[in-house]
Amino acid sequence: MDNQRLLIWGFFAIMAYLTWQTWMEDYGPQPVPPAPAVEETVDPLAPVDDLPAVSSTDDTLPAVGTPQAPVDATITETAEPQPIITVRTDVLEIEINPVGGVLQRAVVLQYPVAKDDPDTLVELLSPQIDDLGLIRSWLRAVDGQAAPDRASVFETTGESFELGDDDEIVVPLTWQHESGLTVEKRFTFRRDSYAIGVEQTVTNGTDSAWVGDQVTQALRRSRDPERSMFNVDSYSFDGPQVFDGKGAEKLDRDDLRKETFQITTDDGWVASLQHHFLSAVVPAEGTTNTIQVQVRDDIMTASVIESPARSIAPGASDTFTRTLFVGPKLQAQLREVHPRLTLSVDYGWLTILSQPMFWLLSWIYKFVGNWGWAIIGVTIVIKLVFYRLSESSGRSMAKMRELQPRMKALQDRYKDDRQALSQAMMDLYKREKINPAAGCLPILIQMPFFLAFYWVLVESVEMRQAPFALWITDLSSRDPFFILPLIMGAAMLFQQKLNPAPADPVQARVMQIMPIMFTAFFAFFPSGLVLYWVTNTLLSIAQQWKINKVVHQEALDKKSGKDRKGKKKKKETE
Repeated sequence: MDNQRLLIWGFFAIMAYLTWQTWMEDYGPQPVPPAPAVEETVDPLAPVDDLPAVSSTDDTLPAVGTPQAPVDATITETAEPQPIITVRTDVLEIEINPVGGVLQRAVVLQYPVAKDDPDTLVELLSPQIDDLGLIRSWLRAVDGQAAPDRASVFETTGESFELGDDDEIVVPLTWQHESGLTVEKRFTFRRDSYAIGVEQTVTNGTDSAWVGDQVTQALRRSRDPERSMFNVDSYSFDGPQVFDGKGAEKLDRDDLRKETFQITTDDGWVASLQHHFLSAVVPAEGTTNTIQVQVRDDIMTASVIESPARSIAPGASDTFTRTLFVGPKLQAQLREVHPRLTLSVDYGWLTILSQPMFWLLSWIYKFVGNWGWAIIGVTIVIKLVFYRLSESSGRSMAKMRELQPRMKALQDRYKDDRQALSQAMMDLYKREKINPAAGCLPILIQMPFFLAFYWVLVESVEMRQAPFALWITDLSSRDPFFILPLIMGAAMLFQQKLNPAPADPVQARVMQIMPIMFTAFFAFFPSGLVLYWVTNTLLSIAQQWKINKVVHQEALDKKSGKDRKGKKKKKETE
């Protein structure tokens, strides 16, 4: 009982702190808002902090290069504006700036920001400084050699490209230098895919070898997180993540402001995460790349530099490749781009449990065709897996319920002597073979699995704006009429009636308040989470009701001398 009391008071303290924190956010001192500013755009050609110089492992080739200038945080004048190239597929709408061949806007066509506003779509790339997102790529050469940089103007065959009925569309950009060097940059878009192929083919028409490498760079606004207990999305990671070939690491904004992160890897990638969506740069398989990430003036810059530099002989050509991913974290598509890009789905330290649960959820969805019913199915499976464990806990609780009259008598007898009462209670538990802590241990063992499933529901984009039934039209947002949370509160209250009342009056009052607190807490949670908790509570009620009935009958048989084991032994003796 002491263990249960400690758990309850601990939970109560956490809830009180979260309530106070939310009250302070809503009603506490508020920062003075800045004066409204004119909407600004970021120069897609602005330089960045020092990048590694062009390098080569070939001793016969020069290993020199001019590092880039430090980042210029001001809004600078760009090259002369050029007509923007628009690309539309069945899932993306893209804008490409021919100056540098920069991806400067990406709209995800099938994902509205809010379900009740289908015309306002999620925008993952944007030149607007308040929600900046750019992906730029260019080539670098050793000193004195030509190469298209961020300010180079590319020519194209058109200003508008549309996938239409085709399965693939290629957007070609061409840059030519008077020396005879030609570079063709091609963006490849495919049907039903958020992966974007980028190729830069260098044709060396000069009379000497061309030596250079490629740089791909993702820029994204960087903000301090604003947490709210009424907004589950606010607790998702927003920022850069790097995979070094062995493990993925989410990079802290404050650390990046102090020091640039840099690694060299043969099988890595870098991504900018924002809950259900990401923008990622994935190098070609079999290449070595240096990944560099930094934050300056609230702008995160992630650079991927291929090394060593390549040498292209006169009259020859070579192609530099990259794969970009701009879209929702659909795990099947992420896996096609890179087998470990699914680590961008932020299940935290419970990934080892969450991934199998997501697979099970997806498998059930294939049969039922509804994510709500899939959630119910997975909850049933989890309950079945832990049935025996929770049955042991339930039997302990049921036996304690049967002992309530005797425990009340002991409390009346030793009401002025707590030490004697404690000893008498322990003796009673020992005689009846009851472990009061047995009710807590199974719950603690199951908690990691419940939390893992919680993160599956919160982080999986498949649940975003998915309908269930009746008034639940979006499993990722709160119940618009708060019906599910009320059902959950009523179910928890009924569940308490099936369990023994705590001996401590204070503890009993806290237990009575908990369903109310849970109802208020879950009222603003996504409907999918509440559906999971309601289903789990209803299954627990059914199981506990059955166990109580069995244990009560066993107690009646024991009192009447009709113990089943005794009857069996007597029969065997005859």
